[in-house]
Amino acid sequence: MKVLSVNAGSSTLKFRLYEMPEEKVIMKGAIERIGLEGSNYSIQFNGEKYKEEVPLKDHQEAVQVLLQKLLSLQVISSLDEIEAVGHRIVHGGSLYSESVLIQDSVIQEIEGICDLAPLHNPANLIGIRAFQEAIPNAKQVGCFDTAFHQTMKEVDYLYPVPYAWYQTYGIRKYGFHGLSHRFVTEKLSQLLGKEAPNLIICHIGNGASLSAVQDGKCIDTSMGFTPNAGIMMGTRSGDIDYTMISYLMKKSGMSLEEVDTQLNKASGLEGIAGRSDLRDLDEAFEKKEERVLLAFDMYTNKIVDYIAKYYVKLNGQVDAICFTAGGGENDSIIRAEVLKKLSSLGIFLDEKKNNETIVRKGIEGTITTEDSKIPVYVVGTDEELMIARDTYQLSQD
Repeated sequence: MKVLSVNAGSSTLKFRLYEMPEEKVIMKGAIERIGLEGSNYSIQFNGEKYKEEVPLKDHQEAVQVLLQKLLSLQVISSLDEIEAVGHRIVHGGSLYSESVLIQDSVIQEIEGICDLAPLHNPANLIGIRAFQEAIPNAKQVGCFDTAFHQTMKEVDYLYPVPYAWYQTYGIRKYGFHGLSHRFVTEKLSQLLGKEAPNLIICHIGNGASLSAVQDGKCIDTSMGFTPNAGIMMGTRSGDIDYTMISYLMKKSGMSLEEVDTQLNKASGLEGIAGRSDLRDLDEAFEKKEERVLLAFDMYTNKIVDYIAKYYVKLNGQVDAICFTAGGGENDSIIRAEVLKKLSSLGIFLDEKKNNETIVRKGIEGTITTEDSKIPVYVVGTDEELMIARDTYQLSQD
């Protein structure tokens, strides 16, 4: 059966069409700058690439353009060929610990927690409704990016703030990148030949998060109430002392919104090194640019801090550490700098393996020496495939 995997962002719509259960990618692409000047689509199908600018005022129009292109490019002959659509939904709050078939009650519950993800959940809902209208016979499935982390215990997801904040406003750690962390957990389970492994997963991209997995289930993760918590990232600050916000507002005259924008879009690697693209940063690191060296030292320290924390949390019983996502999969410099700081845990870098292991070149595997106490893996993640798998499974039930 054909399953469409959809990932709607605040101004984007990424998609893949799969033949399931074979997991064959028939077509993939993205629609970008929705609601902005220069909106466009790009599609890869049958060895060809198609790209065109097209005015799009909202996600409803983006969905219509996508479905029209599927027909005009003869990817499908009828919309009825698409039997199910899986949607990545950024925030499921405390309501969802797994993917679900979308019914009216589910839509109402997602609407009720839109304040938790005001840029993304409303866009997700527009996409869902658009596909429901265009392909009424297709099953719609919601796959929540927070779901994998719902196995955390109260002692780990609560903040030390008035308990009423949690009861009344839902303020707690939720975690994100859950589809990726779950995909990697299942992949490492196969690679290790262990049904319920203990893992430390490092999802290192422009946004970055780590998770501690015990017996195949998440027990802690670095992102929190929002994706701005945890380690420093491409443009996000990660964990900070919150009192600097009011101090900065008084000293600079900036509004709360302006400070929030700075912490989300002008901090992290961007704030220290003046750039956030890891490829540019790697080049500058090789040239030993002072601010980049500082940024990398800070960045890798933050990653190591969480690895050490989760190592203790797992009582030293760690089957593997794993790097994934764009930076984790392809940036040998970041990985090397992290592993050099983990020698006290008996983890030793194999420089040759590390330099050769690049997922975009089709090479995955371990990057540690044989005498390392914990193997460190580099594997590709695939959130869209995770969505397709859940969508297919729920469509069969």
